[in-house]
Amino acid sequence: MTKKIDSVTLDIVKDSLMAIGNEVFYSFARTSMSPIIYETLDYACGIADSEGRLLTQGNGACGFIGLISPMIQAVIDKFGKDNMKSGDVYLINDPYMGGGSHLSDIGMMMPVFYDGEIIAFLGNKAHWSDVGGMAAGSFTTDSTEVFQEGLRFSGVKLVDAGEICRPLLDMIKANVRFPDSAEGDMWGQIASLRTGSKRIIDLCAKYGHAVVRESMVRLLDQGEILSRKRLLEFPKGSWEAEEFMDDDGHGNPVLIKVKVTITDDEFIADYSGSSPQVVSPINTGYTSLCAGAKIAYMSIIDPELVVNDGVFRPLRIIAEPGSVLQCHAPAPTSCYFESMLYATDVLWRALAPVFPEHLGAGHMLSVCSVVLSGTHQDTGVPFLIVEPTGGGWGASCTKDGEVGQFCVGDGETYNVPVEMAETRYGIRVEEYSLHTDGAGAGTFRGGSGAVRIYRAMSDNQLFTASFGRNKYPAWGTDGGADGSYNYFEIIRANGTHEGPMGITARTVLNKNDIVRMVTCTGGGYGDPHKRDVNRVAWDVRNGYITPEQAKNDYGVDVDPITFEAVRR
Repeated sequence: MTKKIDSVTLDIVKDSLMAIGNEVFYSFARTSMSPIIYETLDYACGIADSEGRLLTQGNGACGFIGLISPMIQAVIDKFGKDNMKSGDVYLINDPYMGGGSHLSDIGMMMPVFYDGEIIAFLGNKAHWSDVGGMAAGSFTTDSTEVFQEGLRFSGVKLVDAGEICRPLLDMIKANVRFPDSAEGDMWGQIASLRTGSKRIIDLCAKYGHAVVRESMVRLLDQGEILSRKRLLEFPKGSWEAEEFMDDDGHGNPVLIKVKVTITDDEFIADYSGSSPQVVSPINTGYTSLCAGAKIAYMSIIDPELVVNDGVFRPLRIIAEPGSVLQCHAPAPTSCYFESMLYATDVLWRALAPVFPEHLGAGHMLSVCSVVLSGTHQDTGVPFLIVEPTGGGWGASCTKDGEVGQFCVGDGETYNVPVEMAETRYGIRVEEYSLHTDGAGAGTFRGGSGAVRIYRAMSDNQLFTASFGRNKYPAWGTDGGADGSYNYFEIIRANGTHEGPMGITARTVLNKNDIVRMVTCTGGGYGDPHKRDVNRVAWDVRNGYITPEQAKNDYGVDVDPITFEAVRR
């Protein structure tokens, strides 16, 4: 029998834990050195109980949902709690262990002691700009095994009782291209964990460790109760969907399929039958697959719920070992996000007709990742761009799709401002605009993608990119039209064109070469001929569609001067 705690105290401690999680998150952003962390926010932080069960995880990349607890549990399994000391910090980025994604995502965890016992664990996971390997930026599109992708840490102790492991730090700095940034990001992660540890200790001192422990149990149980209550309200049955990824980098299609079953007790996502792991880096480990499925799960359970392992207790995810969604070593995983996001999308697509109030049409899907390295034209100092690209989201049953947003796996992340990019990097941003191709027609139309053009300002820059959804468009639903495609093209200084294409590795850009990156418009929702005439006229006036598209797709004649509209 656990100690009963009044609901007011429970709420105070629960909100305190969430506030601590947020403080850990923002303290890392303020102390890191890489723009992909402090500007893009490509990281996540979480608090777990003494068993490694996630209690709360705040803002950050949605693709990291639920990856903190398996990362912590993998370290617990390896070292044992009895061998941990106050002040220890452990390092883990192995794609095939708990919490793994790709080597660039460095995970750290710290036990929190109170009165000589572990009361909680803190964890964070962040994308470092470079962790070594065959290419600047470490993740590339042409690796064939994990050893080419950088340093791999299968759970090692980085800080021992508060003292940094100097040989390990020296090894890291000797094997990455930007050692100062790596060390700065490392200390930022450590500092944020220490901040969270101090706050949890203060919470225990204020309320007592027994109250805090019981509050953690209640927090998890509350998450389970709320999710199971929602599950009882859902339609029951099984639904299936499948999609082909563009290809495996060698021209071979990759099948992603799912059968989702909802009962009174379980939400089961079975990905059996998906393609075997491939020799290109689009494979993902099991825990990253789980993160992708959790995105869709949370979208229909309740996106406002606190993200914790209690909420996920009804969820069961199945994948075949050795498949592209549960790969084994030494399969490359640097572009793991492509298969993880297709796993999210195929689950989303299977359930969109069942939960139209929660799930809209298909969106840009891919991170549309860009890695660009070279030297700055003014200083000669090496630079490295590692960033996602925004695009269009699908329409829903109540509104048009969002424009120029990052994909569902990026979540609460941002672009690097143009002014900062031009100052720090050897590029000039020629254009950053909406991609208004008029695709995604519907009662509610898909959101526009984006156009971003970089001009190289120095010679011998190396451009790597992975733009998924390059061959198969964003899907429409309930009678809505499909959206468009993601792609990029290279325009040389002499005027020759290369592309459009979706994958490249270390293509050389010389001064005044241009790379033009275009992301798709999302899918439409509902019959286009049911779209309000005034909305169609507004779309034409504002350049989202042309008068010809208004006529052909929506059956509406719009005067190109007065913008008066009449249904044909």
